Amino acid sequence: MELQDRKMKILQAIVRNYLETGEPVGSRTISKYTDLNLSSATIRNEMSDLEEMGLIMQPHTSAGRIPTDAGYRIYVDNMLSAGRQEVEEMRSLLLEKQDKLETMLQQVAKLLADNTNYTSMISSPMVRSNKIKFIQLSQVDANMVLAVIVLEGNLIRNRMIHVDGELSAEQMLKMNMLLNTNLCGLPIEAISLGLIESIKRDAGIHTEIVNDVIDAAAEIVRDEEDLKIYTSGANNIFRYPELADNRMASEIISDFEEKQVLGSIVQESLAEKNENETGIQVYIGKEMPAASMRDCSVVTATYDLGGGMRGTVGIIGPKRMDYERVVGILQNIMKQLDELYKK
Repeated sequence: MELQDRKMKILQAIVRNYLETGEPVGSRTISKYTDLNLSSATIRNEMSDLEEMGLIMQPHTSAGRIPTDAGYRIYVDNMLSAGRQEVEEMRSLLLEKQDKLETMLQQVAKLLADNTNYTSMISSPMVRSNKIKFIQLSQVDANMVLAVIVLEGNLIRNRMIHVDGELSAEQMLKMNMLLNTNLCGLPIEAISLGLIESIKRDAGIHTEIVNDVIDAAAEIVRDEEDLKIYTSGANNIFRYPELADNRMASEIISDFEEKQVLGSIVQESLAEKNENETGIQVYIGKEMPAASMRDCSVVTATYDLGGGMRGTVGIIGPKRMDYERVVGILQNIMKQLDELYKK
């Protein structure tokens, strides 16, 4: 059943208010609840139409209205459709941006190596904020529910959850409201055992769904598989006699290929960004995390794409590198990365 936008908003307001209070909903309440700026008389007329359509009912004379099963069905279908559309739009946008971002990061790494005659590295952005933004549960079939969890920074995780039997529209609606009301806006680490137990009590027989949703959200935070590091100019090492020794150079290049040492530099750089608002970090000689790089220096900068998404750009060279020039180049790159990404 297709409803005009105004009728849909009034029906949604009635359902939401009734779910919150358990009391029949009057026109005066709806006039304060919606953004339509309609008079109580106009809302009463629309509510009469909704009642004739079998979407709301009046439990007794002089009372407000409550949703019927048909009203609940339209509300739930509309909510799930809007949620799926939002997730699909977000997914398409993120995939498009991800493709553009990877190409851009590779180009930036090459540009830095060419312009400095040092070796460069740049990491893909990581989520430094882990607040839950949105949760959507959708019934797939009688025994499966799809959970879509979106974290700040628009990281999406899908999880198929096994259920013992099909949830009714009202049960699905209540689970969505229960999870979003309690979890949205919270960092993962702020979800305490007490809160989980409270949500489980309210979830009744569907406690396993609560467990699986929270596990999926936590998995996004601890998942480091998405960290990619792009490098360029490794052969520039041989330009500098103090690094050109065959054994030393091969160890440095090996570290570049394996990316573990570079990953630790990225993690440390991102962690120290909170204490150093310039975003610039300089590691000299023995301050380097790997023995193979004790004759090197690394200058890193943290770029910030917003939404908790941060990454690291780094220049690796001899301890006698031109620090002033390198810092200037990295500061410029930090600004340009944000501008290019937003385009």
